[in-house]
Amino acid sequence: MSLGTKAIGTWSGGRFMNFGEMLDDDRLAALLRPGLGIDTVFSADVYGEGEADRLLGQTLSGLDRDFYRLVGAVGHDFQIGERQGAKGFPRFTDPSLREPDAYADYLRRATERSLAALGVSRFDLLLLHNPDRIGYESEAVWNGMAALRDAGLADQIGIAPGPANGFTLDLISCLEQFGDRIDWAMIILNPLEPWPGELVLDAALKADVNVITRVVDYGGLFWGDLGPDTPMGDHDHRRFRPDGWIERGLARIERLRGTCGETGLTMMQLACQWNLAHPAVKCVVPTLIQEAGADARPIEDKRRELAGLTADQRLRGDQVAAIGAIGDNKGTMKLKGASPQHEGPDAPDRWGLNDALSAAGARYGIDPQRDL
Repeated sequence: MSLGTKAIGTWSGGRFMNFGEMLDDDRLAALLRPGLGIDTVFSADVYGEGEADRLLGQTLSGLDRDFYRLVGAVGHDFQIGERQGAKGFPRFTDPSLREPDAYADYLRRATERSLAALGVSRFDLLLLHNPDRIGYESEAVWNGMAALRDAGLADQIGIAPGPANGFTLDLISCLEQFGDRIDWAMIILNPLEPWPGELVLDAALKADVNVITRVVDYGGLFWGDLGPDTPMGDHDHRRFRPDGWIERGLARIERLRGTCGETGLTMMQLACQWNLAHPAVKCVVPTLIQEAGADARPIEDKRRELAGLTADQRLRGDQVAAIGAIGDNKGTMKLKGASPQHEGPDAPDRWGLNDALSAAGARYGIDPQRDL
């Protein structure tokens, strides 16, 4: 099954994730509606505690089910789990919520609830959303996910690490253990953030797992209307990025303009094609953001730009390498997931290394002390 090379997610438009200004119902529905060059749409049951699914379901109502591809995500328990401030809801695998023998039942109920909100009977692809360590390592989790496919609730299944950068060795090890039942994986990757996402691509290829990439826009910089003086709300997620990231990013983007001229691509399309030039990457899902201020582009214009992404690959191998060198960001952030720097008990998004994870990395030339 192909998702197509480009897609849009319900995290766009500022309603369910805090990026830029919030669109009203009609405008967001028009942004997400399949068609006009974008026929794949992503959602997650936890966004708005089901509201994203419900709004998208209204948008999809009446459309021929064969006309679009629908990707869902489950994994955060917002039914009985209590929200933990900015960290959000706990994963369903939290030992305080249930034991492994209840994982499959939870996944089934969460998937059926999400489908009911969307008004459809199946997902084309269902992702395990932001798993904790148990989600990467548990046979019971992946038996439960595979059972959803067997039951016809999803044509394919996959994994979506997050929410931040990292989880490198965890994903590699997960693909080695369960790649025979995993169809897709979604990671963060773009020309200004090649690290650490590129480190998992060989493992995905070996496991025959297709890769979706998000944050292709690098926090909105590749859309061309984000600058140091662009207003951001108090809860805009980009405020978590380090000071000066916009200025440094714009300086590197300037060095890419010559390649845009050679290829006839816009800057955003260049970012997408750079991702798609990696053999494992089959689909890109940038975030569409309505920025604030007089110089902001209408988000509808950004959708048209993404829809116009050409299917033919216009980047040569030397250009792909040169762009990656310009964007080299190795060591610029503290990564989530298994980390040689982590001390103490496991946290929901960060934990220590073990011998199995180190060995998985070594099979792909990854030295945790050097590369993570």
